[in-house]
Amino acid sequence: MVFETGDSAELRVHVRRLQEAGVDASLIRIDTLCGRLKYPSGYRLSRFVTDPACESDNDHADD
Repeated sequence: MVFETGDSAELRVHVRRLQEAGVDASLIRIDTLCGRLKYPSGYRLSRFVTDPACESDNDHADD
């Protein structure tokens, strides 16, 4: 997860910044978390990781 907000305009700004930074739009995932009366709706922005196992191995290289 890269970013989370309850404001759709703020989400669009963040996505635009990622695209301007060269992030491939096909690697961006946006989840809409539907709320109810007690909990507001929210938006979660994530980036696709091509090989999470590889990143996990790098995290434990010193173990």
